[in-house]
Amino acid sequence: MGQAIAFYGLSFFILFFAVLVVSTKDTVHSVLFLVLDFLFVAALYVLLGAQFLAAIQVLVYAGGIVVLYLFVVMLVNLKRPPEAYEDPHRRTNLGFALAASVLLEVGAIATYGYASPAPALARASEVFPVSGNTEEVGWLLYTSYLIPFEIASMLLLVAMIGAIVLAKREL
Repeated sequence: MGQAIAFYGLSFFILFFAVLVVSTKDTVHSVLFLVLDFLFVAALYVLLGAQFLAAIQVLVYAGGIVVLYLFVVMLVNLKRPPEAYEDPHRRTNLGFALAASVLLEVGAIATYGYASPAPALARASEVFPVSGNTEEVGWLLYTSYLIPFEIASMLLLVAMIGAIVLAKREL
């Protein structure tokens, strides 16, 4: 009973801070609410018995990613007026076509990649040839969840390239 109350309490705070992240007008406050949201997600991981994921959540997301977000918020001039003209070199139709193709690929992966019937229950030693929480996370990450892992890495690469292009344009 106590674990259920803690789970629902943490879930409430996670949703509450997530709503504050997207509804707050001040971007610095939004990033700070994001830090609180990540910390509550780490607490939820601890409650569920995944201490390794909780530590990674705090170190990577609440530490590194949020610092990156704060640098972006501090460097981007949000008080600047919008551009007065439309860029004639912008290829809107090409962008929509690429976005639609990526959406179709993700839909195909979601439909056909995970539509296979669930395997029969087996012993834990047959499912995971490794032991321990960290080893099981690594095994699942590079076997069952390889495609979502690669998609996330590609999104981070595109975000990094976009940040470089935006920073270079300002110089």
